[in-house]
Amino acid sequence: MTSRELVALQFNYHDATYHDNLSTLLTLIKQSDENAIVLAPELCLTNFSFDKMEQAATFGQEALKEILPLSKNRVIAFSMTEKREGKFYNTAKILFGEKVLHSQDKVNLFKFGQEHDYFEAGSEEKVKIIEIDGLKFAILICFEIRFTQLWDLIRGADVIMIPALWGKLRKSQFESITTTMAIINQAFVIVADSSQEDMASSSGIITPFGKTLRDDEKEFISLQADLKEIKKMRRYMDIGLS
Repeated sequence: MTSRELVALQFNYHDATYHDNLSTLLTLIKQSDENAIVLAPELCLTNFSFDKMEQAATFGQEALKEILPLSKNRVIAFSMTEKREGKFYNTAKILFGEKVLHSQDKVNLFKFGQEHDYFEAGSEEKVKIIEIDGLKFAILICFEIRFTQLWDLIRGADVIMIPALWGKLRKSQFESITTTMAIINQAFVIVADSSQEDMASSSGIITPFGKTLRDDEKEFISLQADLKEIKKMRRYMDIGLS
């Protein structure tokens, strides 16, 4: 398959409206092509919910059952609160074939947002490339994109996905870093951020050539991507990724 719809979702979600958040997510996913690659923002089901972590983790598992059927032919990715062995994690999920193909806990927690007080940090060993339908995928969660040692672990990925809850005060940095990721990795980068008033938005898709498609006003941002661009760019500017 040489062409595929890449989709970045960008919507407003809160820690008091779990069911509304899920309903919005399901509605937006259904707008995409049946074989699309869809990314939703960080913790899009519950927000951080620091005062009700148990409830957030339980709802995430229930919501996952409703999302999985939409991943029959789609790749769907997002992050959610997960509880394991009495500890809470901010865990990225990549779904395909109605299964969870990859789970990856957030390694670098954002201390300014008190994440380290509530979440357990994940292990870098889980940060890796996975292959789906002949494409190599990788995912980093929000603040993690600032850590270049994680870039090394996903070098060679074809599609890099960034679910985020990134603040508006650092909007220009968010856009610069994610665009750079696409250029340096000669890959498609999909960015999905919350559209809450204090968040950066800046969601969209960046091509291996560094061309950006972002729109702060839309909930559904899509690009019919020519996947041949990846190999073209890597042959044209050979830095050892081809």
